[in-house]
Amino acid sequence: MCLSTAYRDSKPDEILMEYVSSISVNGDKITLTDMMGEQKTFTGSLKFADLTGAVIKIDC
Repeated sequence: MCLSTAYRDSKPDEILMEYVSSISVNGDKITLTDMMGEQKTFTGSLKFADLTGAVIKIDC
């Protein structure tokens, strides 16, 4: 199973969520879901996703 860590694009050291299993984008709303089913929604845009490197960057 590939799980990723989501970071704020403008602050690379700031983790938004760990163990991200899915990403949903609806307009400017990005919803991350972790492996336990917890969800967090951010207003912004998806800037980068490296699925093999397990890194997601969000501009929010």
